[in-house]
Amino acid sequence: MYFPKPEMDFNMKKFVRDAGTALSRVVQLTEEKLGTSEKTELDAHFENLAERSDTTKIWTEKILRDTEAVLTPNPGNRVEDFLYEKIEKKRPNRLSNLEYLGLDMIEAGNEFGPGTAYGSALIKVGQCEQRLGQTERDFIGSASHCYVQPLRKFLEGEMKTILKERGLLEIRRLDLDACKNRLRKARSMQGQQSKDGVSPEVLLEQAEKELRVAQSEFDRQAEITKLLLEGISSSHANHLHCLHEFVETQVGYYAQCHSAMQDLQRDMASLSVVMSGAAAYQTLGLQSPDSADVTKNGHRRARALYDYDAKDATELSLMADEVIIVHEIADSEGAEDYLIGERGNQILLVLALIAVAAAQYPYYGTGYYGSGYYGAYPSPYAYSSLGYGYYGR
Repeated sequence: MYFPKPEMDFNMKKFVRDAGTALSRVVQLTEEKLGTSEKTELDAHFENLAERSDTTKIWTEKILRDTEAVLTPNPGNRVEDFLYEKIEKKRPNRLSNLEYLGLDMIEAGNEFGPGTAYGSALIKVGQCEQRLGQTERDFIGSASHCYVQPLRKFLEGEMKTILKERGLLEIRRLDLDACKNRLRKARSMQGQQSKDGVSPEVLLEQAEKELRVAQSEFDRQAEITKLLLEGISSSHANHLHCLHEFVETQVGYYAQCHSAMQDLQRDMASLSVVMSGAAAYQTLGLQSPDSADVTKNGHRRARALYDYDAKDATELSLMADEVIIVHEIADSEGAEDYLIGERGNQILLVLALIAVAAAQYPYYGTGYYGSGYYGAYPSPYAYSSLGYGYYGR
């Protein structure tokens, strides 16, 4: 069976010529580093443009990294987004930390009970945190579109082109300086005996021709690179416009956050007023207590006003808003300030005026709570679920 041989597109002469050119560039660069060869200098205007280009590249990269860190603080998420962008797939939708906080607050509020002060407040705050999280995600998307993407596009497009053309210009300069060295060497050989059968005049003519070609290519590449470097000014103007849009986006984001927090502040204040008003209503209505506050044994339910740590093993520790069953002590002599508190299997003393809502226990001893008296001692304070208040003195 016949198998045709693949055609090899290989030019040995071109390979040798390219290898020789690359070698001459390396020799020229080495001699410049050692100071044994002259270097073609560019004009001052070109050098200023090149320096400004380098500065623009460095600071744009830093600003881009910092902006991405602000918008996406988690470095793992930034790496994941970068990989999704490279494989041209849609980024996953992630909940922000504020949204996670809001979800947990709402779940905790429902667990504690939406009817309690703490549970209701948790739900209100959790809903606000979710709203802030959604606002944050909208801000990240807008900021990425108006500021991050233009900067990245500049670095990956225009700046890469400039670097490529500057690298090509450096190659043209090395070729030009190598041709100048060969021309000087050919001129120094004039009047000497020819070597390798080639006369010095032929070498000089060939060196002059190569120099003209190298000079032409260098000048052309320098002009192209200069035009690209001058375009940095228009890039700065474009970045300024993007910066204005970024600031406007930030202003809108913080304004929405401020508005959300003001709404939350009003909701929390109204919630406090409602809870305070409910406690006052219960205090004024003590003479006809709700049957739901009375147990089968005729004992009353009471709600703790705030946290209370027991002084010793005979007292009951309480948490704010905790509901327990209370009843009076049979022989209250010497224990007028205490009630019997029941919580599950625990039956211990409870400090009445400190930890238990007076509104839930109307009568005790020789006095009563409704008018502000306790036992034989006048007290100007009755207690609401949010703190102290005057009731019916």
